[in-house]
Amino acid sequence: MTRLRAAAFACALTVPGPAAAVQQLLVPMDGEQTDHLKAYGYAFLTIQDGAAAEWLLNYRSGSFIVPDTPDLRRRAALMGVTSTPVSASDVARIRAEIAARNMEAVKLDKAPRIAIYTPPNSSPWDDAVTMALDYARIPYELVWDGEVMAGALDQYDWVHLHHEDFTGQYSKFYLAYASAPWLQEEVARNEAMAADLGFGSVPALKREVARRLREYVESGGFLFAMCTATETLELALAAAETDIAAAFADGSPISPSARNQMDWDQALAFHDALLVTDPSLSAFSDIDGHQVNTPWRRELGSFVLFDFSAKFDPVPAMLTQNHERVIEDFYGLTTTFRADRIRSGVTVLAEEPGGETAKYIHGFLGEGTFTYLGGHDPEDPRHMIGDAHTDLALHPHSPGYRLILNNVLFPAARKKKLKT
Repeated sequence: MTRLRAAAFACALTVPGPAAAVQQLLVPMDGEQTDHLKAYGYAFLTIQDGAAAEWLLNYRSGSFIVPDTPDLRRRAALMGVTSTPVSASDVARIRAEIAARNMEAVKLDKAPRIAIYTPPNSSPWDDAVTMALDYARIPYELVWDGEVMAGALDQYDWVHLHHEDFTGQYSKFYLAYASAPWLQEEVARNEAMAADLGFGSVPALKREVARRLREYVESGGFLFAMCTATETLELALAAAETDIAAAFADGSPISPSARNQMDWDQALAFHDALLVTDPSLSAFSDIDGHQVNTPWRRELGSFVLFDFSAKFDPVPAMLTQNHERVIEDFYGLTTTFRADRIRSGVTVLAEEPGGETAKYIHGFLGEGTFTYLGGHDPEDPRHMIGDAHTDLALHPHSPGYRLILNNVLFPAARKKKLKT
C-alpha cells in the first residue's frame, strides 16, 4: 500500500528545528493574501516538487513558509499568490512567537494522491471540491464504483465524496424530475454498473461500495465528504440485510420495526437516526438539521468555527484554519448534522448558534480519518439544479472553500512513529 497513513496525529507532528540562516518566503493567509484558495495550490505544488514547506497553524490565519527560490517566486507571481521574503532573523522571530503562543509549525513533506468519487458523466461544476482543486491547480483522479470494487482506493491518500446517494435512491430526484433525461440516464448507468459487477440492485452495490469506503478509512485513508454523501453513506453502512434494503430499492415505505434493525455500530459519525418513512418526501433521515426539501425546512443562518489549540489539538486546528470564524451557511440535500445524532468521540469543528446542529465534523476510525462538511457549495447558498456554476475567480477569499482546501493539505502533514 503506497498511501500515507492517518494514524495518531495527536502525537505525530514534528516541531521544526532551528531556522536555517537563509531567506525564506512567507505566504500569508490573513487579509494580506490576494488569493487564499490558490495559496493552497501553491503550497501543494511546492511539496509535490520536493521542496520543504511548513504550515503555521494559528499564525496569521494559517500561513505557509517555503524556500525562497527564483522558481517559487515566479510560481507565486504567476498564480497571483502573495508571498513575502523573510530573513533568517524574521523567521526566528516568527518561531519564537509560535513557541510562546497557541500556535504550531507543521512540516508538509509529501503531496497526497487525491481521488474524487464521482460518476464518469459528472460535470466539474457539480462538485465544490472539484471546482476548488481545479481553481487551486491541485491534481486529482476520478474513481467510481468499478474502480472501488477493483481495489483502487488503496492507491489514494485522500478520497472525496460529494452528492452520491449511497442508499441507491438517486437522492429521491424522481419526485420532481422523473421524466428528466439526465435522471433517466443516471438510473440506466447505475443499473448497468450494478449488473456488470454482479449485484441484484443499485442499493446492494452502493452498500458494498460504502463498506469498501469504511475499510479504506479503517486501514489508514483520509475520507472527506459533503452534501448527500455524508448522510447516505452512514445510512448505507447501518442498513442491515432486512426490508430496509428492499425499501431503498423500490421506494416503498419503511416500517418502524425495520428502522430498529439498523446497525449503527457500522456507521462512522452518527447513531440512532430515524429514517424518513414517507416516500413522497425528499429527505433521508433526521440526521440533517435543515431538511431543505420538506415542509419543516429551516432557513439558513451562519455557522461558527471553533478555535483549537494548535499545540494540543493540531488536527482540528489544521482543519479550521481560516481568516474568518463566522461563515454564512449554505444548503445541500444534507445541510447540517443534528448534535444529538453525532457519536461520542467525533469532534465538532463548527456549529450553528445554539449548538443544536453541527456544520463540520471530524473523527477517527482505525488508522484513518473522516471529515464531513454539510452543504453543497459554499458560495452558492441555495443551489438549484440548472443554476450557473460558481466562478471561484470571483471568490478567491471564500472562507467556506478554505475549509475544503484545509482537508486537502491535511494528509501532507509530516508524521513520525509513535513512542511505545
